[in-house]
Amino acid sequence: MREVIEKFRSIVIQIATPYSTGTGFLIPSAGIIATNEHVVRDNREVVVEGELLPRQLAKVLFTDSRLDIALIEAPVQEGAADVALAPVGALKEGDPVIAVGHPFGLRYTATQGIVSNLRHEQNDIYYIQHDAALNPGNSGGPLADAEGRIVGINTFVIRNGNSIGFSLPAAYLQEAIVAFRTGGGKVGTRCSSCANMVFEDTVDRNYCPHCGAKVQLPSHAELYEPIGMAYTIEQLLERSGHDVRLARRGPNAWEIRQGSARIDIAYYEKTGLIIGEAYLCLLPKQNIKPLYEYLLRQNYEIQGLTLSVRSQDVILSLLIYDRYLNADTGLELFQKLFEKSDYYDSYLVENFGAQWKYNEG
Repeated sequence: MREVIEKFRSIVIQIATPYSTGTGFLIPSAGIIATNEHVVRDNREVVVEGELLPRQLAKVLFTDSRLDIALIEAPVQEGAADVALAPVGALKEGDPVIAVGHPFGLRYTATQGIVSNLRHEQNDIYYIQHDAALNPGNSGGPLADAEGRIVGINTFVIRNGNSIGFSLPAAYLQEAIVAFRTGGGKVGTRCSSCANMVFEDTVDRNYCPHCGAKVQLPSHAELYEPIGMAYTIEQLLERSGHDVRLARRGPNAWEIRQGSARIDIAYYEKTGLIIGEAYLCLLPKQNIKPLYEYLLRQNYEIQGLTLSVRSQDVILSLLIYDRYLNADTGLELFQKLFEKSDYYDSYLVENFGAQWKYNEG
């Protein structure tokens, strides 16, 4: 199973939008990234990133809300493993499976389980039932068999169900790819009412030409426009030199890269608190005291920011309430957070033996 897990590292893709985050996976032979429809819903394009794929925007090509399948245009990615979809009948009850994804924004996770039911029926759709743990963020990731073939798309889990997860069989995905190709590469969707394919050149305004039901092509989705404090924060990020389209990580959440640093920003509307946190590096294995002393001294000098240690992580934090945030103070604090994060992570590694958290060194 270890070989299978390593094989999938190169094809598992993180997906982020202003509304959600999730997982997808590259199918090199088809030139697409597959995921769940609910991960990309209401977006023309999404942010994609993988082990071999730099963070970038990619166009949503196809959606099927009934089966919860979406296809995304795959950027060129050299060196990706050639992973095949398993043929119908290849998976048996009792077989081991691996669910791969990025739950809770983690970089890469894999959980093992056993297939308990190949024909769990819900709304006339059959799902693979298994006990490989699925968590928020796993949605859209691949379910693999012991031979390293894709047998399904991880779709949902029963709450308080003792790790009972459900994955859409790969046969549905294969059919979706074939249906999409009938449009000759045009952006399309499957009508949830009559199940016919609708493409950009056949849609009747926003209605299915076959049955008249309302449909939404991915290319017709309204462009996201932040409001309120989210708008203010994004303006500050733009003025700091960052592309907010690449930074969005779900509602009121952003991730900024500056040099070797990664900074998470979140706005909590109920409390009005804006938090910026940079997980700089990990504590050294030994001789930790000099690093602690340095952090304490720095906390007297960096007004508005705080250095702290949480478990093994060294963290630089910014906390400010929305009522105190304006264009000038906010820009100064954000720029300071970004610059100091990029400075401290390298300095602590080079001078105190701290360990890189993200293998940047």
